Amino acid sequence: MMEKEPKNKIQKRYDRIAPIYDLFANPMEAMALKKWRLEVMQELGGKVLEVGVGTGKNIEYYPTEIDITAIDFSEMMLDRARNRAEKLGREVEFINMDVEDMDFLDNTFDTVFTTCVFCSVPNPIKGLREIGRVCKPDGKIVMIEHVRSEQKFLGPIMDLLNPLTVNIYGANINRRTVENIHEAGYTDFEVSNLSGDILKKIIIYNKK
Repeated sequence: MMEKEPKNKIQKRYDRIAPIYDLFANPMEAMALKKWRLEVMQELGGKVLEVGVGTGKNIEYYPTEIDITAIDFSEMMLDRARNRAEKLGREVEFINMDVEDMDFLDNTFDTVFTTCVFCSVPNPIKGLREIGRVCKPDGKIVMIEHVRSEQKFLGPIMDLLNPLTVNIYGANINRRTVENIHEAGYTDFEVSNLSGDILKKIIIYNKK
């Protein structure tokens, strides 16, 4: 299900909650998200793009040998990511940019990765196609994303609660991201469940 609200409204929500965003994320971080972040880092190599860097939760886990660029469409979130990188002594190129319309040339990056990003991209199909465009042929797209459950009772509950989560901070909890990947034209990818059928690790092999 695609977000119908104007993109600038979602940007403003993320700008608004940037000062307290990490408080929302801390419970999931404490449970297992750190472990899954580290799992993603093992997949990175070469020239890397992080889409939706947010407040920079991944920065402390970046491999030291990679050349990394990080984008986000919320300037307030980027400010927090920049501060985090400075405190950690990490060199990262931060750019305010929309994943649906990136300024990078085709075939720029060896690896593109996201962690819980495509829940809030207004047009996820367009965003997914864009990350394929900027990823090199035979490059790799690595994603950890939460999606709508297909369980009989849980899925409809997520549908019911979705307008609330969107209005609070712009994130859809009922996205069907695997189906969106199919629709975006990808054919070679792996999906594994990390937590029930809600949190998934997805690796897309970028065939062109």
